[in-house]
Amino acid sequence: MTAFRWQAEASDGPARAGTLHTAHGPVATPTFMPVGTAGTVKAMTADSVRATGAGIVLGNTYHLMLRPGAERVRAQGGLHRFMDWPGPILTDSGGFQVMSLGALRKLDQDGVTFASHIDGSKHRLTPESSTQIQHALDATITMCFDECPALPAPIETIEASMRLSMRWAARSRAAFVARTGYAQFGIVQGGTEPALRAESVRALTGIGFEGYAVGGLAVGEGQALMFATLDGTVPLLPADAPRYLMGVGTPDDLLGAVMRGIDMFDCVMPTRAGRTARAYTGAGTLNLRNARHADDKRPIEAGCPCPGCARHSRAYLHHLFRTEEMLGPMLLTWHNLTYYQRLMQGIRTAILQRRLEAHAATLRAGWAGGDPPA
Repeated sequence: MTAFRWQAEASDGPARAGTLHTAHGPVATPTFMPVGTAGTVKAMTADSVRATGAGIVLGNTYHLMLRPGAERVRAQGGLHRFMDWPGPILTDSGGFQVMSLGALRKLDQDGVTFASHIDGSKHRLTPESSTQIQHALDATITMCFDECPALPAPIETIEASMRLSMRWAARSRAAFVARTGYAQFGIVQGGTEPALRAESVRALTGIGFEGYAVGGLAVGEGQALMFATLDGTVPLLPADAPRYLMGVGTPDDLLGAVMRGIDMFDCVMPTRAGRTARAYTGAGTLNLRNARHADDKRPIEAGCPCPGCARHSRAYLHHLFRTEEMLGPMLLTWHNLTYYQRLMQGIRTAILQRRLEAHAATLRAGWAGGDPPA
């Protein structure tokens, strides 16, 4: 079986192109992971996700432990077989979702007790149980259990939270069952405080993980502060390990983060936008509900190979959303995920050819230029 490793292929400034080798197949990086929270990428079949060019997807411990249950998934042959995705799967530890429950959860030094958002039943997650659940799901990449405080917050709160997360990271690592081709990633915390981020990196690299994630960003701090935090954090991470920016983001966020040395991303934006009539294109974002699309014979984006573009007009997509037909969200989600994959493939090619600055300028000019009228 293939050993888990990230293999560098080229760099252009801090930006890197490489290949992630895993037990469930290789993944070209930089890569965007569609979010399949509950064992499905919303509005998509596994075949349609594959057709977008995606090589790895994300699942979520919190949601899958509640429904259908990790042991039930294990009995079905693991999450890969359960959701018809034989390729790599990364599972979020559930920490972010639990912390988002607010009054429904109680935090202590050992873990978190929380009430299910579904039926109010009581559950508990600890670094050990989160790691064990991800093992039962057969996650290719397991994330360590952490706390992600809401920002802005007093520096004392961020500091205490980060240090708790580092203690939990050590416990998560101790609970992880090492297997050929599988990995566990540590999560760098510390808000937007450079010293706390650096302390977090030192703690995680001291423990030792196969990869490192930057967590606790894209929570309202703004792009400039997010990029500044990456500028101070990413150079501290091991150069021979994959780097994952959690929960990010817009196409411009992805581009800027790759240019700062990030390799992996996930975000609900393209799928959520697809369900709400928003299309991502090289000319910016379109709202297919707008009346100006009602008679537009053009595809969402010329040259896009997705079925929404290859076979249908903007007028048809507009009609589907106005009549609330479920095909509208399906086709537009397919388009958005295809756009994100093509975006990442284009960025990767530019890194390999060492022309990323020029490619970035072209992309940003297109987004700023807007969609011309029909």
